[in-house]
Amino acid sequence: MTEHKSGFVAIVGRPNVGKSTLLNRIVGQKIAIMSDKAQTTRNKIQGVYTTDQAQLIFIDTPGIHKPKHRLGDFMVETAYSALREVDAVLFMIAADEKRGRGDDYIIERLKNVDSPVYLIINKIDKVHPDELFGIIDDYRQQLDFKEIIPISATEGNNFETLMTTLVEQMPEGPQYFPDDQITDHPEYFIVSELIREKVLLLTRDEVPHSVAVVVDSMKRNENDKVHIQATIIVERDSQKGIIIGKGGKMLKDIGTKARREIELLLGDKVFLELWVKVQKDWRDKQTYLTDYGYKKEDY
Repeated sequence: MTEHKSGFVAIVGRPNVGKSTLLNRIVGQKIAIMSDKAQTTRNKIQGVYTTDQAQLIFIDTPGIHKPKHRLGDFMVETAYSALREVDAVLFMIAADEKRGRGDDYIIERLKNVDSPVYLIINKIDKVHPDELFGIIDDYRQQLDFKEIIPISATEGNNFETLMTTLVEQMPEGPQYFPDDQITDHPEYFIVSELIREKVLLLTRDEVPHSVAVVVDSMKRNENDKVHIQATIIVERDSQKGIIIGKGGKMLKDIGTKARREIELLLGDKVFLELWVKVQKDWRDKQTYLTDYGYKKEDY
C-alpha cells in the first residue's frame, strides 16, 4: 500500500495577487471571499484538499503589509504565525505587476522561514509567455526558492502541476479531516465572510474596510429553513446610511446576493435578517476586535 501524505501549506503574498482565488480552486468551492479591495481576508481560512493518497491543508493568510492600526497588527501577526507551523509556503506574486516594496518586505521575512518556499507566479494569462523569463530571473536572485511554478488561478493553467508537486514533497502523515470537509471554520464564519464580501462589492469605495459582520444566530425553523440573523458593524453614521441605502434598498440588495451564496454553501433555503450598527473606531479597540472574532493567537 502506498504511504498517505499530509501537510500544511501557507499561501502568502501582497494583497490582491489571487490567493483567495487559488484557495477556492483548490477546494472547488467558494470559501475565501474574493474582492478586488485590499485586505479582504482577515483570518486564517483553511481549505482542505483531499485525495485518496494525500491531504493538504491550506492556510490563506491575510496579505502581509505594514500595519496602520491594531486590526492591521493582528492581520500581519496572523500571517507570520502561520508561517511557523507549515510544511510548505507558497509565495504568490502577480505576473502583471512589477516586484514592489511589498514583495521585498515579504521576501525579507521569508528568509527566516525554515519551510521550503515555492514562488507561485499567478495571472500568467495576463502577460506574454516571454515576459515570464525576466520575472523568474529577477525573483531567483532575491531568494532560493524550492521551485518556481507559473499558474493562472482563474483559468486553471498549470494548476495540476502545482498540486502534484506539493503532494510529492509532503511528509508521510495522517488524514486530519473527513473526506467531505473543506474548511475548519464553522459555517457561521463563512456566512459572515460572504455577507461582508457583498457589502464591499456593492458599496465599492464608499465604505472602507471598517466593516465587520457578526452572525448573531443561525437556527433551523419549523419550515426547515435556516434562519440567520447578522449584524453589519461600521465605524461611522455616514457609513451606516450608505449600507442601508435609500428606503433600505442597499441593505436589501446585500441580503439578496449574500443569501443566494449562503444557500449554495449550506444546501438549504435561508431566511436572512440583517442589521447595521455603528461602533466608533472598533478597529482600534481590543475588546471589539475580540468580540468580532479577531482573537490574539499565541505568537
